[in-house]
Amino acid sequence: MVARALSLGREGRKVATGLFFTSPWIVGFVAFTIYPLIASAYYSFTSYDVLRPPQMVGLDNYAEIFLHDDIFRIALGNTVYFVLIGVPASLITSFLLANLLNNDIWGRSLSRTLFFLPSITPAVASVMVWLWIYNTQFGLINGFLAGHGMKVIPWLSSTRLAKPSLIIVQVWAEGSSIVIFLAALQDVPRMLYEASLVDGAGRLRRFWHITIPMTTPVVLFVLLTGLIGTFQSFTLPWLLTRGGPNYATELYSVYLYRNAFVFFKMGYASALAWLLFVIIAIFSVVVFRSSARWVYYRTE
Repeated sequence: MVARALSLGREGRKVATGLFFTSPWIVGFVAFTIYPLIASAYYSFTSYDVLRPPQMVGLDNYAEIFLHDDIFRIALGNTVYFVLIGVPASLITSFLLANLLNNDIWGRSLSRTLFFLPSITPAVASVMVWLWIYNTQFGLINGFLAGHGMKVIPWLSSTRLAKPSLIIVQVWAEGSSIVIFLAALQDVPRMLYEASLVDGAGRLRRFWHITIPMTTPVVLFVLLTGLIGTFQSFTLPWLLTRGGPNYATELYSVYLYRNAFVFFKMGYASALAWLLFVIIAIFSVVVFRSSARWVYYRTE
């Protein structure tokens, strides 16, 4: 009994020591993650403008969103468009560029660095560059077009071109996905390519039947992270267009921010945030369910 008590005492001290050293992370996790989640769930059922105490309104915020908020429907439609076009475009472009950079080409190391740089460049700096590129009077593209007597393109001032213009910037900044795909490509067994060469398979067949299947787990990862990140995209549309013109780039996160920090409708914004969580969860589940049909794991 004495030995058991001593053993329990030592285990208790180890646990206490471990909790002591991890307490900064635990406190931070509770204060900056758990508490905001619980608080936002509570505020979503209230009318709260920060200046006055929250007043319980039940499901009124959610009813307002679905039944009376026309801007919500516009923002949701813009966001779904941004996701369905932007995520596949970013994924395909980064995958193809990774395949190019995986070959033994001249200046490969420099090219990898240049393609990765946009993903670590501060967003504000990137936006300033793209505002200059898209400028209708002095922009890089329109300056070239005007200099050759061609019609300028209203990149950010056209309701038809504003969203594609944002997608171009998003694709340009996918350097991190290129690096992830590069790591996956270098992990593909060389013997598969050698065997296919012996069988007479061409480059396109090797790409379609070896490269793509062997990297589908990483494709799934990039697809999911891109999906979640794009649904929450805020920096680019806010800094480039502020949701304009005429709500053409009013994405979900921009509308949520506007309600929370411009109109100070914190309860309404909290309801929007939880609804966004549900939408992202639904899309993620759909992708996971479909992955059984197209993701290949080597143990299979």
